[in-house]
Amino acid sequence: MTSIVCVLRSGGEYGTQHVQWLARQVDMLQCLSDVPVPRVPHILLQHDWPGWWAKLELFRPDLPGDLLYLDLDTVVLGELGPLIDAAGGNTTMLSDFYWPDRPASGLMYIAQRDKAAVWNEWIRDPEEHMRQPPGRGTIGDQAFIGRVLGEGVQRWQDVAPGQVASYKAHCRACVPNTAKVVCFHGNPRPWSAPDNWIPELTHG
Repeated sequence: MTSIVCVLRSGGEYGTQHVQWLARQVDMLQCLSDVPVPRVPHILLQHDWPGWWAKLELFRPDLPGDLLYLDLDTVVLGELGPLIDAAGGNTTMLSDFYWPDRPASGLMYIAQRDKAAVWNEWIRDPEEHMRQPPGRGTIGDQAFIGRVLGEGVQRWQDVAPGQVASYKAHCRACVPNTAKVVCFHGNPRPWSAPDNWIPELTHG
């Protein structure tokens, strides 16, 4: 069984209300977080890696099985089962919506068999990895994961064409009727966009 997960590192732009917002769209969502999230199953982050670097804990050896990971600024429009099936048990990343040769980590299927390679390289020297300059325009966790797994890692746009959309690239006029997930990479965030198909952000 594939676990569906998100990550919250508190103290930044995102809070527990954003996890709850995503959980209202996704059945059985679990959150890796440094703070409890009311009404959402919580897995404690074990390290103090800041910002997007906290996502590397998805590859921890104590988290068993395959994972489907979603960024907190993701709108889910349909069942996620077809995406899990499309991944076929293989680690799958996004192709960057503007630079398709570059892997992006906003939506990932993480196969259990690939976790050790990423984790072992990362944990060898996290501070050094976080100091690495951008590679070919790609920064952060997705650049690191791409370097370890290779830029030829399977991509959603190839295995599930039309099912993963970018708000900025694909949805300004209307949402593609095949889309199951809409990614809000950067601004606007979903809760500040005007579209009535986006779930409302509530607190508490």
